[in-house]
Amino acid sequence: MIRVLIVEDEALIADAHQTYLGRLQGFSVAAVAHTARDAMRAASEAAASDDPIDLVLLDIGLPDANGIALASALSGLRPAPDIITITSERDLEMVRAAVGHGALAYLLKPFTFAAFRDRLERYARYREALPAGTDAASQAEVDRALAELRIGPDRTSAPKGVAPGTNDEIARAVRDSGDNGVTADDVAKQIGVSRVTAWRYLERLADEGTVRRNTDYGKAGRPKTRYQWR
Repeated sequence: MIRVLIVEDEALIADAHQTYLGRLQGFSVAAVAHTARDAMRAASEAAASDDPIDLVLLDIGLPDANGIALASALSGLRPAPDIITITSERDLEMVRAAVGHGALAYLLKPFTFAAFRDRLERYARYREALPAGTDAASQAEVDRALAELRIGPDRTSAPKGVAPGTNDEIARAVRDSGDNGVTADDVAKQIGVSRVTAWRYLERLADEGTVRRNTDYGKAGRPKTRYQWR
């Protein structure tokens, strides 16, 4: 099993990551930390034991420290865990800094379960191709392992009939709606698409597990489905 440390200051998002990991084979949640201090303590204690952390899912925006500094500190542990940064930060300088301090991959919020699964499964194949404690047989072997972490154009294409930009806008609308959630009508007005289009994307996000459906019966009339961020 690949032992994972989740570092995320928002409890609901940390819970979502745990749920996502629970749907993947070969991964287990070793610990959850909401601050950099707790994350470093958990990783250090694990490194000193017989069950070190293999992978850290690291949120860069932590309340007590910069996530990039934490990534650097984690990389100094022996054995050092691998790091995948998960954040809403889209600044390319931040992306480069994360990679420069040990991050193998960078996952932008909001993301679907499918995107999460893809990154984690690629990471698992990378580990399998370059197992710890062994020597590489050739440059080609190393190149093939690193290629597992890269995503080419043929691997990032959206499902048929889904525009990635629209999907992201609708996902953000649900995320930003808070506890009340939104209806397809709300999203249609906010994004500027038809109600049917909004409903179709919302249903896809619900099927993927990114959002959840709640039926709002109201006081009168037909019940409405509200969508809330998980």
